[in-house]
Amino acid sequence: MILVIIYSFLLIAGMAISQALNVTVYHDSISVLTTFCLAYIMIEVGLEFNFDRSQWRGYLKDFGVAMSAAILPATFLMIYILYFFQLQFKEAALVGLSAAPTSAGILFAMLSAAGLSATWVFKKARILAIADDLGTLLLMIPLKIVFTGFHYQLLIVICLIAGMSTAAVRWFHRLTLPTGKLWLFLYAGILVIMAMVLEFTTHVHLEILWPSFILGCLLLNTHNSPDLHWADVFDKYVKGTFMFLVGCSLPKLEIGSLTWGAVAGHLFILLLLSNLGKCFPLIAYRKTVSFRERLALSFAMFPRGEVGAGVLLIALSYGIQGIPVGLAVGTLALNLLLTGFFIVVVIELIRKSTTL
Repeated sequence: MILVIIYSFLLIAGMAISQALNVTVYHDSISVLTTFCLAYIMIEVGLEFNFDRSQWRGYLKDFGVAMSAAILPATFLMIYILYFFQLQFKEAALVGLSAAPTSAGILFAMLSAAGLSATWVFKKARILAIADDLGTLLLMIPLKIVFTGFHYQLLIVICLIAGMSTAAVRWFHRLTLPTGKLWLFLYAGILVIMAMVLEFTTHVHLEILWPSFILGCLLLNTHNSPDLHWADVFDKYVKGTFMFLVGCSLPKLEIGSLTWGAVAGHLFILLLLSNLGKCFPLIAYRKTVSFRERLALSFAMFPRGEVGAGVLLIALSYGIQGIPVGLAVGTLALNLLLTGFFIVVVIELIRKSTTL
């Protein structure tokens, strides 16, 4: 629980800095460091991931649930923005998409810090968070085509995702390389550099979340890592740094001519709508687990972060500005601010479900 509090504080500190200072001038540096830490976290997640080929129908269902939990909040925000503000459909769709992805990095770091790694909620959230982040990246492709036209780079991204997914299924946990914390950190650095070189040479932008997760799935986890206490401390430092950097990556909040009362009202409704869309697991797993565990899973999907902020930065780069973008930033900030609360709710719901 102490780690959850520390990580929450680091998130809030980063958010405060992003709003108080002009951190956009350091955006590239913050983005690289955030990507580095995210790659490390996702390799760890893939390393502990268990894939049973005989349960492929269950994975298809999970992907459908994840896509629904990504599309619903994005659609709710898009409709709200179209109704109250003057944006084109494509612009509202892109801004709304910022509510779609759960922050896999924040979620896994927080749930692990809370000691929930062995629970059904963590194992299911691990699949759903990765799948809805991937779904968001796929949904970005047609939107990018609408804004900038078709480019061969988008086709390359799809082929790379399909190829990596096939490799993970074919050689799941067969790559015999060291899996200590420092080694994972080294692999993360190599992946980030490779992604940067790929983008610099071909202009193909591949989000680091998927290749790092796939690498973790390929690595053989012998559970005999020689990591010592200092390695565990190092792991916590990396995840804490990630929390702080995610807060720093938040775009600056702009509210235009709105009064603070109107801003508060809009943000409350947008926060409610964005998280209501994440409650689809309540319906999907009725025959599997209790209501409390389904509710805990829904709350576990609430945290947003680096991918949502990235969507908003893309929107800004396309010239989309004004109050709707500012409100989307505020909604993302509120979700970040409430991350610790969401995790506490998850802990309490799981605790109560196991004592029944």
